[in-house]
This record gives sequence, C-alpha cells and structure tokens, in this order.
Amino acid sequence: MHFLPDKIDDYVVEHSQPEPLLLQELTRETWQKVLAPRMLSGHLQGRVLSMLSKLMRPKSILEIGTYTGYSALCLAEGLQESGQLHTIDINEELFDFQRKYFDASNFGPQIHQYLGNALEVIPNIPVAFDLVFIDADKKNYPKYLELLLPNLPSGAVILSDNVLWSGKVVEKIAKDDLDTQALLTYNRQLNEHPKLETVLLPIRDGLTISRVI
Repeated sequence: MHFLPDKIDDYVVEHSQPEPLLLQELTRETWQKVLAPRMLSGHLQGRVLSMLSKLMRPKSILEIGTYTGYSALCLAEGLQESGQLHTIDINEELFDFQRKYFDASNFGPQIHQYLGNALEVIPNIPVAFDLVFIDADKKNYPKYLELLLPNLPSGAVILSDNVLWSGKVVEKIAKDDLDTQALLTYNRQLNEHPKLETVLLPIRDGLTISRVI
C-alpha cells in the first residue's frame, strides 16, 4: 500500500537510483509464478534497504522472511567483503527460486538460507548481527524482538516492515485481528524501549528503523 498520491510516488521512484536488472527480472518472475507478489519490497523500498545497508557496511545481516529474495539482495549490496547474510523463511517451495537469484548475483556465497520457524532457527545461528530486517508473520513481531534484542550489540539496527499494515494501525481493530494487535504492541515496544532509538517512516506499508543504544 502506498500512503502518497500515485504521482508523488512515481516522482519519488523516478528520482531515486534505478532498480538493478537482476531485481527487475526477479520481480517479473515473482509476478508471473508466485502467490501474493505484492509482498515484494519493490523498487523504492529496495533502494532504501540498499542505501541503509551501504551506510552501515554490516558484517552480519539477519533477515526474517525471505519470500523470493528481493530484499535479501538489496541488503546484501552493503555487506562488507567478508560479510554474511542469513535469511529465514518457512516456505520450502520458494527455496530454489531464491537460490537461483542469489547465485546469479555477486553475493551468492555470502547468502545463507534457512528453512523453518524463525523463532526456532535464530537461536541456532551463532552470530552477533549488525543489521536485522523483519518482514515475516506479523503476530510474531513482538516475539522476534524479545528474542533478538538481548543479543544485539550497541549500534545494531533493526528494520521492521509493514508496521502501518495498510493503515489498520489507526483504525478500529476487530477482536480476531491478531496481526494488527501484535503490530500495535510491537510499534509501542520499539518506540518506548529504553535500549532503542526509533523512527517510523511512511514508506510503502511502513518501515521502522530502530537503533540499539
């Protein structure tokens, strides 16, 4: 969902860095072959992720929610030469799709895929992460934060996607809408936690940048 008028959104895209050809190909194939292609980060958000990663030059990145690999490739653009990106997804049907594009990029050997429940996988990755991107099942966002935060070093950054949830965060919530309820809790935690500095950006469906103090 875009929160800016289409003409403004188009202008923003036109005046941002172009989308790499490999990501254009990934986008086309995702829309042709994969369910829910709107889950892609897309051109503008992808360039934002790339820019943030390049500014940080992380040695280790964790991504929760790989989908077809678009955001992982954007984040990998900022990795240090010896850096590693660890990406987790529960959908085994997308594993080979992701790998094809990872291997077609300059970052194939640096990207490690994991299949399964992220809450179970993360404790088995013995890495101190510099950068974390959360873009998975919304109801577990608070649990991901609880699991990750104690082990993140000062200066680490957490990027959280879909935190505006198509505007539902400012609407009346249905009792059975567990995702929106979880996001409200999560957004409050990010804003109020004493170990975090947070800014929420209205990019696409909402992107939060949180820095560990």
